[in-house]
Amino acid sequence: MAEIKQSSGPSIVLKRIAVSELVLGMYIHEFCGSWMDHPFWKGRFLLDNERDLQRVRDSDVHEVWIDVSKGRDVAPGQASQSVAEVEAETEAQLLAADSRTPPARASLEDEVQRAIKLCSQAKAAVVQMFNDARMGQAIALEHVGELVQEISDSVLRHPNALISLARLKTSNEYTYMHSVAVCALMIALARQLGLSEEQVREAGEAGLLHDIGKMAVPDAILNKPDKLTDAEFGTMRGHPEQGTRMLLDCRQVSALVLDVCLHHHEKFDGTGYPHRLAGEQISLFARMGAVCDVYDAITSDRPYKKGWDPAEAIRKMAEWKGHFDPQVFQIFVKSVGIYPVGSLVRLESGRLGVVLEQHEKSLLTPRVKVFFSARSRLPIPQEVLDLAKLAGRDKIVARESAEDWGFKNIEEIWSGVPAGKGSIFG
Repeated sequence: MAEIKQSSGPSIVLKRIAVSELVLGMYIHEFCGSWMDHPFWKGRFLLDNERDLQRVRDSDVHEVWIDVSKGRDVAPGQASQSVAEVEAETEAQLLAADSRTPPARASLEDEVQRAIKLCSQAKAAVVQMFNDARMGQAIALEHVGELVQEISDSVLRHPNALISLARLKTSNEYTYMHSVAVCALMIALARQLGLSEEQVREAGEAGLLHDIGKMAVPDAILNKPDKLTDAEFGTMRGHPEQGTRMLLDCRQVSALVLDVCLHHHEKFDGTGYPHRLAGEQISLFARMGAVCDVYDAITSDRPYKKGWDPAEAIRKMAEWKGHFDPQVFQIFVKSVGIYPVGSLVRLESGRLGVVLEQHEKSLLTPRVKVFFSARSRLPIPQEVLDLAKLAGRDKIVARESAEDWGFKNIEEIWSGVPAGKGSIFG
């Protein structure tokens, strides 16, 4: 762990103390526990104000490492734990982490509630990280691995909950929540492709960081509610190279993560940017990134347009010949479904419903919550149907547009999250 390596220098002395023993003037080197247990994205800073001290005390963290070479030491006689005393404990924790069992499968309803909290914390983390990049400061990536692992665990518990929930971001938080969504989509796609867990985590990191170069784009262009001019679009097209430079400067990411940042706007037919790569010239991870990036972009509300229905987005992407690697796109569709969670569909029986969950073996028979009669044009009692069990009796016959029907709360029906209250991610 970092604290053991950091302590090797003669001028660095690390001590582990209880949060109750923290005082102003101490330099926090690292929080003990998950990044989700505390409200700070950066793990290292001088504790110089009462507000931050109180935030630490109110968190779920019980102990911290302090660096007494950069701040106040504990009072004489006060108990603390040195690095040497916890070396064996740390090794045991690392071994336990390597042998961790996958999280148990959860229902959509349960995982949505977990995912709301996770998305809120992930958004705050990405905002802090991206703002550092915007200000030209060193990007702190020490907790990226933990964040990606939390997102990966959520996708394992339920493959569609967080991915679908992240679509509900407001246009104002698009840039940050888009990174969280693409992270989750990359993880799901990597698993569908049968990649190793190490590659799955790397794919997640690539998704989380792929758009960091947008922090070099002026807000006036990034959030413009109208069509960009040619000059503005030229500035926007520079974000992959800008992001790659930022990540190279921090020297903490792999070559594959850098490659996705640089090449996620390349197209399979060679018409993309920045290098007009084609076919196999584009790495597998960058081809994955292209699909995940576009899917989340077109299904999300943006400053200049409303997002498409997920099923409509899949249909349109399938028509864009030359844009994506056909095989990667086909596997992506298996990952999210022909009718992704949240899609509005019409059944042969004339009922309208929202897709809740994919069937493990058939893309055409998801679980659907029906709520409206297309024939009478009146609401009906909500009911969850497993179309796999209704073969020959009912099936999906068409995609529908919530806007065409005047439905305002379509996302609330599948997610259970009340509509019309602004961002659900804080």
